[in-house]
Amino acid sequence: MQDNPNTSKNGFMFGLVTGIAVIAVLGFFVLLVMNLSNKTGDTKVAGDDNQQIQPTTGNEQNSPVDIQITSSDHIRGNPDAAVTIVEFSDFQCPYCQNFHNTLNQLMDDYPNDVRWVYKHFPLDSIHSMARTAAEASECAAEQGKFWEFTDRTFELSSLTRTSIDNIASQIGLDADQFSSCVDNRKYKDKVETDYQLGIQSGVRGTPGNIINGQLVSGALPIEQMTSIVEQILAK
Repeated sequence: MQDNPNTSKNGFMFGLVTGIAVIAVLGFFVLLVMNLSNKTGDTKVAGDDNQQIQPTTGNEQNSPVDIQITSSDHIRGNPDAAVTIVEFSDFQCPYCQNFHNTLNQLMDDYPNDVRWVYKHFPLDSIHSMARTAAEASECAAEQGKFWEFTDRTFELSSLTRTSIDNIASQIGLDADQFSSCVDNRKYKDKVETDYQLGIQSGVRGTPGNIINGQLVSGALPIEQMTSIVEQILAK
């Protein structure tokens, strides 16, 4: 008995369509499994992914951090203040820029009760100029103008070597001395020492703050910073 050509053709088409459908379903499940696997392996923290390099532990404030403050540190405010904020910051971090304004406001509100200590924490992988700016700020400090340089730098919308040199000129630094200092990377070890201290202290992103020995991450608004200061002063 001879096969019907139409029947064979229909059977072939049915098999082809069924095969394509099976492949599509299998592909969907493979992609789903891969997506779930990627999410499980993600080490970034929700919120400011660009500023984080590792996740925080969730119990960061339970482990006191002892950072010795010396005369070589950059301190704004009363050196004998009851509240010490050690900020680990990155000159190219937009959240640090906002938080810089917050801390300046806090210093205005508590001139005798708070001291602000600045430490470097450049995130090289995402901020190509952060380390150069950090080293440049130390060159400015060499001429007694660390905070003037820092305030001006955080006012910039973008950071380049030209803009750094312009700031040096605006605040009255000796241009040749400053340029030579930056070019020779005179303070690269100091910046790296700050960065390693931040890592050892539990800092995983910027801004990272140690407030009276407790790690407090993120660019907290002025209301929260005020609340923290008030709680410490009330003790």
